[in-house]
Amino acid sequence: MAQLQVEFELEAPELEYVEALLQARGCCALTYKGDDETPLLEPGVGEHPLWGRIKLSALFDQNQSESEIRRAVEACLGRNLQDWCWEILEDKTWEREWLEHFQPMCFGSRLWIVPSGYEVDIPATGLAIRLDPGLAFGSGTHETTALCLEWLDGEDLTGACGIDYGAGSGVLAVAAAKLGARECLAVDNDPQAVRASIANAKRNGVCAAVPCYEAGREPAYCADFLLANILSSTLISLSDQLLASVRAGGRIALAGILEHQQHQVMEAFGQEVVWDQPRSRGDWVLLSGTRVEAPSST
Repeated sequence: MAQLQVEFELEAPELEYVEALLQARGCCALTYKGDDETPLLEPGVGEHPLWGRIKLSALFDQNQSESEIRRAVEACLGRNLQDWCWEILEDKTWEREWLEHFQPMCFGSRLWIVPSGYEVDIPATGLAIRLDPGLAFGSGTHETTALCLEWLDGEDLTGACGIDYGAGSGVLAVAAAKLGARECLAVDNDPQAVRASIANAKRNGVCAAVPCYEAGREPAYCADFLLANILSSTLISLSDQLLASVRAGGRIALAGILEHQQHQVMEAFGQEVVWDQPRSRGDWVLLSGTRVEAPSST
């Protein structure tokens, strides 16, 4: 079925109310861009994007009334939307369209992300993760996810317990389980992401090793390793919570960080992490290190 797409801009504080309105009217997908046209990669846990203004794109069934949706949004915002635009998207299986451009990919020396419909000869030591792009972010195609997968591939996770905070599709938690982790919690603030993580863990035969939780509902945990691929502002605000979830001597990897933000993130984690050399791809940086005891204040 063809779909109706509407696009408009709004202020960041207005997002929560408009999202609820659009979903109540049958919106089947929402995407976001910031002031600089950068797509939203991973919402901060318990937060919405931190841009000043957001360009929102919403998809509906074609039989929905564009004019009624516009009137409802304008009534919600209390103003006319001069930048409102809409179009009818022709009937396509959009996920399959995406899959045409989504090929098997290798990360590090062992990890392979393989979408539906592909068979690939991988080395005997290789590990295949079956995963299709979907509404929850995290297929491995973005630099931040790629950096995390490569970091995981280089760690000895045998028998370890970890946390993937801001799990998205659950790809990192699934990868950790495939690499020998005894358990890796997948935690996300978005119920849709939690469902995607459950489905992907099941598809890859690691359900028992990848328990999935909405943020705030996960059990108290003392992890051997922590991954957090979320926005840098959220990493900073959650630094104490994230540090408290990792044992002394445990490993930490933080991503979703632009190059100019890395020092702010490192400062937020203070002297409780001994940092490795940062890794980078494009404009993005992964910070990893070893958790140490907090220095004595005496």
